[in-house]
Amino acid sequence: MYEYAWLIIIAPLVGFLLSILLGKKVWEGGAPFTIGSIAFSLAVSLYLLVDVFTTGGLGAVGEEVIAFEWIGGIEIGLLIDNLSVLLLALVSFLCLLIAIYSVGYMHKEEGKPRYYAEIALFTAGMLGTVSAHNFLQMLIFWEIMGLCSYLLIGFWYTKPEAASAAKKAFLVTRIGDVLFLIGVIVLFIVTGTFNILDIQGATLPAHLITIVPLLLFGGAVGKSAQFPLHVWLPDAMEGPTTVSALIHAATMVKAGVFLTARSFFLIKESPEAILVVGVIGGFTAFYAATMALVANDIKRVLAYSTISQIGYMMLGLGAGAYLVHQGHEALGYTFAIFHLMNHAFFKALLFLGSGSVIHAVGTNDMRLMGGLRKKMRITSMTMLIGAISIAGIPPFSGFWSKDGILEVAFEAGGTNTIFLLIWVLGIMTVFMTAFYMFRMWFMTFAGEKRSPGEVHESPKSMTIPLMILAFFALFSGVLTFATGGGFGQFIFFEAGHGSVLAELVHVFSNPLTYLSIGMAFSGILFAYVVYYRQAVSSDVFTSSRATKGIHKLLVNRYYMDYAYNMFGLKIAWGFAKVCDWFDRKAIDGFVNGVSKGGILFSKANDWFDRKGVDGLVDGVSNNIVGAGRRLRKSQTGNIQGYLAAVVLGICFIIALTWILVTINGG
Repeated sequence: MYEYAWLIIIAPLVGFLLSILLGKKVWEGGAPFTIGSIAFSLAVSLYLLVDVFTTGGLGAVGEEVIAFEWIGGIEIGLLIDNLSVLLLALVSFLCLLIAIYSVGYMHKEEGKPRYYAEIALFTAGMLGTVSAHNFLQMLIFWEIMGLCSYLLIGFWYTKPEAASAAKKAFLVTRIGDVLFLIGVIVLFIVTGTFNILDIQGATLPAHLITIVPLLLFGGAVGKSAQFPLHVWLPDAMEGPTTVSALIHAATMVKAGVFLTARSFFLIKESPEAILVVGVIGGFTAFYAATMALVANDIKRVLAYSTISQIGYMMLGLGAGAYLVHQGHEALGYTFAIFHLMNHAFFKALLFLGSGSVIHAVGTNDMRLMGGLRKKMRITSMTMLIGAISIAGIPPFSGFWSKDGILEVAFEAGGTNTIFLLIWVLGIMTVFMTAFYMFRMWFMTFAGEKRSPGEVHESPKSMTIPLMILAFFALFSGVLTFATGGGFGQFIFFEAGHGSVLAELVHVFSNPLTYLSIGMAFSGILFAYVVYYRQAVSSDVFTSSRATKGIHKLLVNRYYMDYAYNMFGLKIAWGFAKVCDWFDRKAIDGFVNGVSKGGILFSKANDWFDRKGVDGLVDGVSNNIVGAGRRLRKSQTGNIQGYLAAVVLGICFIIALTWILVTINGG
């Protein structure tokens, strides 16, 4: 029924091949191939979304579209369900806007065919990941996406910082990928299948109920840059801003959230796994927000913000799984996916807006910006919409999903103190989010111009995507109300009909909602006082020994990179020494022992060959040669000598004959 869905993945693969083969011969290095192929994917994705949505959705199971059998009877196919069709449309939509934006942003860059080919392949990787019919297939597309992220982050590979950031991203995310791989292998050994729906219907042994979902979540932690595998994401800002938007908004980092949502049926069965997901998500949201408070690189502020917001999504999934385990509805699942969608819009907007600013002023440092509102009205206004949305001010999109997650976390905290503490961190994060986002906006667009040279607005190829994203950042949050709650039901796990809309209505009758809104407005007001009115100097954060120490801690990112470099390198160095000892003493010792034995054997064989075999042969030949030499002496060449020898021989024969005859009585 949905076989046409394969075109969604095939189209960007075709765009990738065309960009590689013909990119140098067409406009903008193959941009039309990438843009056209992703636009085709978007058209088919939207058709699929409408097709599924108008028929009431596919429930919590979905429909399989099998293409063929691979090695060992493994089926390659698509899983078409409410989650996958939503993300197929979302990913293709945002990737298309980013590709269009790239035409203006990458106009003067070298290597555009390589860039657009990698964008197309990256898009195919993400589309394949969210629609995978089994975990092995998902892992393959997952790794394609990881490879492309390495190539795109290191697009300016001649810059040491970019090359280093690309390797760091590749290596750190590999830690999570190995855990993901182990989890998939364990699932296959236990259930005999990679098929997601078959695994969902299977029963895991008691000793694996916690281990398996945590292994899969380990893959999500790496890909979604959650603590402690978050260190690669801020450095990934060394790539083009379009790459940052692609990785941070709709694709790579959201893949971890998708994996956690896809394996939600496993997580909800284990209280231990539930706590790990919820605690890591809530703590990461708070932890990353603190680092964004002091960052001066506009893209790094957004990078920390991404880590923090994904932490909210993980918190929603963890708290939601806890409530399902307690027999309640899976509203946390719904709000986590809702926030994934809303965040994709406003974070893509903010990243592309920052790219517009960097394109104009030539620097990432916000301290060298300021006063850009007058020269870049479209960029400034669209980024303001994005900032308000992520701050969680109603009716902007970020409010609905973020407050829904906090509502679920507080409800889980009613019977679990840990979730209550995580909810407190979440409320504190609301204040910090509003503060650092408006700190960024005021430092960039307000005040006096601090950047040298003439500044002008970006071209339409860059500003039109900003305006489209601003529209969704403003209105996507009310989509549930516009569909009478139908959209909320579309992204449910096991929720009852009407519960999502009822929960959103309940949000406004809950005093805690106004606490969240108040925290957001307080953060905005504090940023306004410090960075716009400058009634309080920003030096207040470093004026005392205590605040200076905290500021230094945040600037150095809690010394996590230092810890990884020190302890990680020491562990790696120690492991390398053990491997070196084992290589020299064990492997080389065995090899050397075998070689020494071989040498001794060859020497013995050489002695026997020389003294035995060669000695016998040489002895016989020497005797023959000696006899020949003695016979040769009789060959004098003197005829008298020869005649005398003949006469003597005849006499000897006559004498011998006479003796024999006499003896025989003859």
